[in-house]
Amino acid sequence: MFFFDKKTSANPCSDPIIDRLWVLIRFSVRILAMLMTLVIIWGILDVIWVLYQRMRTPPIYLLNINDILATFGAFMAVLIAIEIFANIIIYLEYKMIHLKLVIATALMAAARKVIVLDFKEIDYMQAISLGLILLALGGCYWMVCDKEADTPKVFLNGPNDNCEIEK
Repeated sequence: MFFFDKKTSANPCSDPIIDRLWVLIRFSVRILAMLMTLVIIWGILDVIWVLYQRMRTPPIYLLNINDILATFGAFMAVLIAIEIFANIIIYLEYKMIHLKLVIATALMAAARKVIVLDFKEIDYMQAISLGLILLALGGCYWMVCDKEADTPKVFLNGPNDNCEIEK
């Protein structure tokens, strides 16, 4: 079956059961990538549908601030799904978790929450908590970027292009 990797383990003394379990995990991650692609497509269709519905309700072709915020929230949800897909692909291609991208995805999700949040309906502790989460994620992102400045960067050009490594 083409989903399973036929590569041998890098560790010659590796346990064959562990190797088989890693093959199963990689197969599962590939299924997640396919499912995430469907989620992204459904998200795009949802954004189109929401925009269509909002534009067709009177006054026609005008959006109020709530409509714009709902549209921004839908856009951000699709962008977050794309970021998660990128995380999955990087894991499959390089057998590693790209910490900077994971933190950037979390920052985007928290930013989406701030954009769609109705501050009239939450108490001050929730707002402070969200602010602290954003501050912590921003600090983590800064630390990862600071440490990553010395390492080579990989640019993904697309599924048919080779990756370029900048040193």
